Amino acid sequence: MYEALNLLAILPFPNIDPVAFAIGPLAVHWYGLAYVAGIMIGWLYARKLIDRPTLWKGDAAPMTKTHLDDFLVWIAVGIVVGGRTGYVLFYDLPVMLENPIRIIQIWNGGMSFHGGLMGAIVAMILFARKNTIPVWSMFDIIAAVVPIGLLFGRIANFINGELWGRLSSAPWAIVFPTGGPFARHPSQLYEAALEGIVLLLLLASLIFGIKAFKTPGLIAGIFVMGYGLSRIFVEFFREPDAQLGYLLGTNWLTMGMVLSSPMVLIGLWAALRALVAVRIAKA
Repeated sequence: MYEALNLLAILPFPNIDPVAFAIGPLAVHWYGLAYVAGIMIGWLYARKLIDRPTLWKGDAAPMTKTHLDDFLVWIAVGIVVGGRTGYVLFYDLPVMLENPIRIIQIWNGGMSFHGGLMGAIVAMILFARKNTIPVWSMFDIIAAVVPIGLLFGRIANFINGELWGRLSSAPWAIVFPTGGPFARHPSQLYEAALEGIVLLLLLASLIFGIKAFKTPGLIAGIFVMGYGLSRIFVEFFREPDAQLGYLLGTNWLTMGMVLSSPMVLIGLWAALRALVAVRIAKA
């Protein structure tokens, strides 16, 4: 079986160096560049959205470009601190307790999206309250651009040859250098497509098509629900983290599914709450 899986892997892994470039002893990794690119391109897109007052409730954007510029530092700190904390708590707590220095070694174990999301939510709430910005509209504009960061992040995962998928006989399966000699699903690219491209286009179509920003909380809710559904789907193709494996003695349930399932319900609640609030306001 394994020999067949290996033979059917007709797409060779590109073997791109995880280090994009080095300046003396300083090595700049693609993973770090992905975070920077995601935040910067998302920032530019958000500025364009703010420039379109007709997209917003009352034909006025709830925040200024200056607010958005100031928020860059807040969101960067929230993502990094939350992402690393989430990884430690959800995926690698015993190892971190034995060797606490690994908590700050972001390159050793990585980040958790769910933790990064929690850190970003805290940053958004604090910043919105400090600057008298409607919290749900703050959620909306950030949710609209997050898929850009997810797209770059998953591509960086692929370049690093990490978070690969389960064994596969699909003609596009790949033998990853760190994944043993067997063909596997390139699940990082599945996630890049669903969490990044598809979700970005879906949200943009709602923003520009039905002016969804005029219903505060709708875009945020659809993003959270869409990410949860996308992640749960891809988890059926993604190899679970080695230190956790499958949960509850199953051969399918993963930590990613467990953490993403509440997102579907929370996102659905947020979207429905937004729609009901608008209907009540019009009554």
